Amino acid sequence: MKLEIITDYRCQIGEGPLWHPLEKRLYWVDIPQGRVFRFDPVTKEQEICYQGEPVSGITVQEDGSLLLFMQRGAIANWRNGNLKFIINQISDVHAYGFNDMIADPMGRVFWGSLPANEYVKARYCGLYRIDTDGSITLVTEDIGLSNGLGFAPGCKQIYYTDTILRRIYLYDYDKETGSLTNRRVFVETGADDGDPDGMTVDAEGYVWTALWGSHAVVRYTPQGVEERRIHFPAKKISSVCFGGEDFKDLYVTSAIAGPKGVDESDTAGALFRVNLGIRGVPEFFSRIGL
Repeated sequence: MKLEIITDYRCQIGEGPLWHPLEKRLYWVDIPQGRVFRFDPVTKEQEICYQGEPVSGITVQEDGSLLLFMQRGAIANWRNGNLKFIINQISDVHAYGFNDMIADPMGRVFWGSLPANEYVKARYCGLYRIDTDGSITLVTEDIGLSNGLGFAPGCKQIYYTDTILRRIYLYDYDKETGSLTNRRVFVETGADDGDPDGMTVDAEGYVWTALWGSHAVVRYTPQGVEERRIHFPAKKISSVCFGGEDFKDLYVTSAIAGPKGVDESDTAGALFRVNLGIRGVPEFFSRIGL
């Protein structure tokens, strides 16, 4: 196993790594500094492709553009430097913010909201869905701090993380209606084991989750048993995704700031890559407003 530091932009809160399968480049964000980055693993070119108001995360649209989820409760389409707002403000999210999102097989997007204070439960901290026509549905609000999402193989189930309770839930998912039912606990981490954050699911159906505050990414079996743990020099590991031509490169983001103090290590806020020979799967395209 070779652990690489791909870029070190010293992200305050590096988040939301996402492989763009049409461009064959990786995108990720630095939430509070309003920066979106991209990296080409073939040419090694890396750049800040957007800088402005804070962006919590992105999805790749079916036409290749990006959907940006902004901290003020807005959703915008971005392509080659041009920003077009699809939704100017979602009142439920305006005072708080988006946190982690995922497109589903039908092109909808699920996203979680954040409380005003990261570790204080708020009225609107929960899971939302935006349909392709722009309509918005509150799916559940019984969540402490909304975080990583991922679909199980076959897309009949979806994983959803509550960082406050240190739980990853598993729901039954109906792709025709977008409804979630039958919530149960998939994994619950220990109090000293770090807080589950961003996540992804590989081609074998194993779940990978970043453990904030624990220098680690963990891979769980479909039965919720820890299969392996990868250690990183940065403490605040925030999210993971697969990318590369064969989807065997695991990209991992990290942060300097955020809950549980400041990570003053040299690699805090960096983007890491490791290849374990395990294949991931591409994320679905969003189709919001197309």
